[in-house]
Amino acid sequence: MKITKILIDNRGEIAIRIIKTCKKLGIKSVAIYSEADRYSQHTLLADEAIYIGGVSSAESYLVIDKIIDAAKKSQADAIHPGYGFLSEKAAFAKRVKEEGIIFIGPSAEAIEIMGSKLESKELAKKIGVPLVPGSTGAIKTFEEAKKIANEVGYPVLIKASAGGGGKGMRVANDENELKNNLERAKSEALNSFGDDTVFIEKYITSPRHIEIQILADNFGNVVHLFERECSIQRRHQKLVEEAPSVVVNEATREKMGNYAIALAKACNYTGVGTIEFVWENENSFYFLEMNTRLQVEHPVTEFITGLDLVEQQIKVAQNEEMSFSQNDLKITGHAIELRICAENVFQNFLPSTGQILDYVKPTMENIRFDDGLVAGDYVHRYYDPMIGKLIAYAATREKAIELIAQAIDNYIITGIYTTLPYGKYVFTHPDFIAGNFSTKFIEQNYTHFLDTFTGKSEIEGQLACGIIKQETE
Repeated sequence: MKITKILIDNRGEIAIRIIKTCKKLGIKSVAIYSEADRYSQHTLLADEAIYIGGVSSAESYLVIDKIIDAAKKSQADAIHPGYGFLSEKAAFAKRVKEEGIIFIGPSAEAIEIMGSKLESKELAKKIGVPLVPGSTGAIKTFEEAKKIANEVGYPVLIKASAGGGGKGMRVANDENELKNNLERAKSEALNSFGDDTVFIEKYITSPRHIEIQILADNFGNVVHLFERECSIQRRHQKLVEEAPSVVVNEATREKMGNYAIALAKACNYTGVGTIEFVWENENSFYFLEMNTRLQVEHPVTEFITGLDLVEQQIKVAQNEEMSFSQNDLKITGHAIELRICAENVFQNFLPSTGQILDYVKPTMENIRFDDGLVAGDYVHRYYDPMIGKLIAYAATREKAIELIAQAIDNYIITGIYTTLPYGKYVFTHPDFIAGNFSTKFIEQNYTHFLDTFTGKSEIEGQLACGIIKQETE
């Protein structure tokens, strides 16, 4: 079936990203918006916009009945969930299909299997994908937890099975911490996901986060689109992503890619998805989880492959067979992305809200912006603090790093704090430039980052982080 109109169950930069591909393909787009987003850019750029409720996600973007009603009212053929909100909710995918609407994503069954960290690990174990040593099932008591921790050795990581975004995750370095953090992780998991199921695995102290992008159609064809390096994180949430990774050689890339393809085939996966790995070295990497949706960091993969991943999602959804094979794909150049989050990087990345006073993007070749803001817009406390993404592409990693650092120097956002100054710190840090870093980078270097601003006046500090701009005569 040819899709002619897509309702986008999302907001902000990802909604605009999907609208752009819809326009390119001649497909009508329908935006939905909450009270807080009444005048947001995604509502203005779509062909239609439908109001669905109050300011909070619980009143709007997470209400399945309202989204289905909007799709029917607009006569949309399909719903694209973007990422976040309902994108990985099996019940939503199932309901959309039952209503006779195309869900642009995998089946509810695949989401359910791979959305559970325990079920996905069991599947990975079954087909021989390497796993971090740890529990094979849910941990229900402290005695069970203690037994597993003693077997694999401290430190251990307690993780929510239904979790994501760093929620429901706690590290325990000894038995006392295990006892305290087990209950904390279970409580946080219950509050965040409505499910307090947790498991335990060996905590790798200085890992890298490497993920493989996959694409699968409805005809049994599955390819991988190489790897992304996502190790620069705070609170287990990514801040900087790049493709390819500086540490992955061709032989290991093929091995990881084949594991990712095998997992996708094992759960009858269709569409785009990402297999995430914890990396110790080229001989030791372990399956972490699968994200059954488009990733925030998909632009770096689009740069190095030349593919539009939203377009590929739509093609799969309308039952087109993949027009290329693994042998047709190759890595060209290097891409780096910085998530622009409304966060005060001088106060441990706390959310920053308010009105954007100035918003000027640099005009530079091979720089891409995925954003959804203009001067005068408000950044609300109701939603995720990520407000956009800055992506640079060049022939080499060194040139891409130079380019994105230059772009930050010429990017003006005032009125709120953002992660731009921390991005500049990362891209000029010798360890990042050398490729010598892990997921501990921010933790290990945060004090040094703060020290670079020591001695500055409040005005100088605000100028440095972009909260105000330099007045010129």
